[in-house]
Amino acid sequence: MDISFVIVSFNTKEILQSSLTSLIESISDSLIYEIIVVDNNSHDGTIFMLEENYPEIKIIGINKNIGYTQAMNMGLRASSGNYLVQLNPDVILEPGSFEKMLEWMNLNSDVGICTPKVVNRDGTLQKQCRRSFAKPWDVITYFLGLDRLFPESRLFGRYLLTYLKEDQISEVDAVSGSCMFIRKDVIDQIGYLDERFFAYQEDADFCFRAKHAGWEIVYLPLTRVVHYGGQGGSKNEPYKAIKVWHRSYYLYYRKNLAKDTFFLVNWFMYLAMGFKLIFSLVGAMFQKDKVVGTRKP
Repeated sequence: MDISFVIVSFNTKEILQSSLTSLIESISDSLIYEIIVVDNNSHDGTIFMLEENYPEIKIIGINKNIGYTQAMNMGLRASSGNYLVQLNPDVILEPGSFEKMLEWMNLNSDVGICTPKVVNRDGTLQKQCRRSFAKPWDVITYFLGLDRLFPESRLFGRYLLTYLKEDQISEVDAVSGSCMFIRKDVIDQIGYLDERFFAYQEDADFCFRAKHAGWEIVYLPLTRVVHYGGQGGSKNEPYKAIKVWHRSYYLYYRKNLAKDTFFLVNWFMYLAMGFKLIFSLVGAMFQKDKVVGTRKP
């Protein structure tokens, strides 16, 4: 098996169907692959749609919402590909996308994880698809907007790596789980996603562990995918998603960054996280379209 594609769904029937159609149409007959969909107890007819339209897809139905990370791990454990692809249910693919990445990865054995160029619906780069480990300075400069004022600066543009060219193959710290292409050897070495993360930041944590195990992580703009964003759990349970996002970053920071950071900086970061959580919850009350994280046009 060349590639196993794993998708977690939660009340995303319509966009999931579009995504699956684009995925299947994008793959040539020469590629040996499987598609696994793990459904977190959707109540919008997702399972029926899958059974009716995609009999070749392996479906894992769960009788409750166990979160993205645990569900993704169930799909990854059931896979048999030499490469595993974490794919969001709201991603639209271009023809030949994965053949190009597969060929490149086969020629670059030191690379454990890569991602294509991920774009918004309007074609602009979704900057979160390549980023740093979100250390305190990177996060502070991002939220102060210094990366937008000085996008070419390696001092202020660290978090989203704004100084890198959009079409330049680059080694990075972390990539987005919206389309994460993983060599199976990486999982054999470091294990699966950390299930303490209900959702969010599990991709950053996985990249952190892979990088520290000696694997390279690469932004690979040989092809591109369109990521709609905000069509899954964050759309269906926005307030819960906001709280989960902030809890996950707190967990990620405590687990991976706090031990190497001065304790006063740590306490500043925890306080800032608390204020941001309150601000986000209050702000969501006045937003018609409640999207966790970056808004995607």
